[in-house]
Amino acid sequence: MTGAGILECKNVLVETEGNIERAAEMLREKGLAKAAKKVGREANDGLIGHYIHAGSRVAALVEVNCETDFVARTPDFQTFVHDIAMQVVGAHPKYVNIDDVPAEVVESERAVYRQQFLDEGKPERILDRIVEGKLSKFYEEACLMEQPFIKDGDVKISDLVTEMIAKLGENIVIRHFVCYQVGE
Repeated sequence: MTGAGILECKNVLVETEGNIERAAEMLREKGLAKAAKKVGREANDGLIGHYIHAGSRVAALVEVNCETDFVARTPDFQTFVHDIAMQVVGAHPKYVNIDDVPAEVVESERAVYRQQFLDEGKPERILDRIVEGKLSKFYEEACLMEQPFIKDGDVKISDLVTEMIAKLGENIVIRHFVCYQVGE
């Protein structure tokens, strides 16, 4: 049910006195803690995946890296890469991470939002919080890792990556993507 090993499941069930829901939550927490430890490791293997939408008018290529070719060949990793390519086609991100957004783009967006809210007569004392909220929404639309997953809107892509790291036991990094559309 959780993807954890049998012995680990047994130990957690004993610890939680048979409470399956609590055991599943504990296994998930342990998996996320393990995933956090793996984030700094080198990920130089992986796949280039693709997705071509019905009608062949829009397509995406993505490079997703992991640590070994063994993990890259697993069905779980291959499905994950395909889902990321589908996300790029469906959600049209411009950047992978917030750090990839050029500073001049951030400042330009911030200035536009600030002026927009000044024109609407918003009080100066709350203006910065409103602008930061709007900027957060911009990141959610423009940055792949901040977007809600198209197959499950309750999960962000960054959370999906963390889940895959925990499940597969290796660091996973989305490096690049490109989206092609007929006529553009």
